[in-house]
Amino acid sequence: MGKLEIIGRKAEIKRLDRILLAKKSSFICVYGRRRVGKTYMIREYFSNEFDFQMTGLSNATTQQQLINFQVSFQHQAPEIITPQIPETWFEAFKNLVSFLENSPTERKKIIFFDEMPWLDTPRSDFIMALEHFWNSWASARKDIILIACGSAASWMINNLINNHGGLHNRITERMKIHPFTLGETELYLKARNISLNRYQIIELYMAFGGIPYYLDWVLPGESSAQTIDRICFQKDAPLMKEFPNLFSSLFRNPEQHESIVAALAGKTVGMSRGEITEKAHIQTGGTLTKLLGELEESGFITSYSPYMKKARNTIYRLSDFYSFFYLKFLSQNKTHDPGTWALGIDNPAHRAWAGYTFEQICLAHIPQIKKALGIGGVVTQSASWKSTQSAEGVQIDLLIDRRDQVINLCEIKFSISPYTIRKKDAEGLRRKIGTFKSETRTRKSVFLTMITTFGLESNEFSTEIVQSDLTMDALFD
Repeated sequence: MGKLEIIGRKAEIKRLDRILLAKKSSFICVYGRRRVGKTYMIREYFSNEFDFQMTGLSNATTQQQLINFQVSFQHQAPEIITPQIPETWFEAFKNLVSFLENSPTERKKIIFFDEMPWLDTPRSDFIMALEHFWNSWASARKDIILIACGSAASWMINNLINNHGGLHNRITERMKIHPFTLGETELYLKARNISLNRYQIIELYMAFGGIPYYLDWVLPGESSAQTIDRICFQKDAPLMKEFPNLFSSLFRNPEQHESIVAALAGKTVGMSRGEITEKAHIQTGGTLTKLLGELEESGFITSYSPYMKKARNTIYRLSDFYSFFYLKFLSQNKTHDPGTWALGIDNPAHRAWAGYTFEQICLAHIPQIKKALGIGGVVTQSASWKSTQSAEGVQIDLLIDRRDQVINLCEIKFSISPYTIRKKDAEGLRRKIGTFKSETRTRKSVFLTMITTFGLESNEFSTEIVQSDLTMDALFD
């Protein structure tokens, strides 16, 4: 297998190892955000040694998809004389069964359908034929691995994972592929001979997140600012118009999804369902629930439960780094001059964006933060908190509520040098801790945890009020 070529994906590789050894057939559903590396992982793991594989065509008719099937089939089974294009998916799967039954391969037979959601064209009966293929033939054997892969997470979940028909409870493995962590991003860049320090890697992560396809555009010898300029701001930059393509490829009617994402980009502290309804002009109820679920499963937004609040108080944040970057800087950009990004690096809009996105990076790396704090094995609950009584609008973006009677109240600061806590800052932090204790009436110990890029400048305030001090290096572990 080619799994040694894969950066990260350790948990997924272990699961695939187990599936190969299992004495039964497996139906694997692989999904995740577009460009996140789903197809690459599957192809590398299996070294492209599939008994049958095909990729769905975007915006194609049923007839075109069946032609696509036949072309793939003839290429992989040239000895089978079936020159006619199947008229239905039932006939296509029947031909596939005949081919696989006559295969001399003793190992497990691997069937890979990439971009499966595109195959399910209107009135094509694709799902029904797939159900029949799995239920009447593949599931009764012990040597079949059927892999369904797609970026349209809503389709994958509604039609496969949560199917209420013939595929109900038939998916044996649900595998959601997440973006790279900072540590995996660092390994990925090093594997491509790109040498950047961690501060610059964080700057790239702020703009692109851990999306391998976007990271592939990074070139050796360029700074993070040069890279962002070249692939986002220069004329015909490859990522300048990626945003609308993302949604049109994932959702059949993407306008409402885009409206929600745009609304969330305008309020960095997050929004409740009611606020989303008002800002995105979408009625609350089942439609909004469906849209939010699809966006979360697709990796664009994240829901958070405020501390000591019920589920109906859930807050939604835009967590896709590229989407936020696009909406803040690219959607209205009219200039394509060299150095556009570097020239604006010190303006207030850039500083506000950097502060917010560094907070989002920390929220996406809570396991790494827990490990650095030495509480990796402690049962915890991570949450946000907002005062309902304070006139100053006290808010905590991340607190870690520990089973061992401690709460880590995390204060996150992005800067280009060690962060200095001044007298005014210290007073604000004391007030924040006091307000939190007073309103929540917690009996737990509250430890102030500072998470900064380069650490704290040691002074009387840092030693007095800070119990834990983490730098950006903790996020790479």
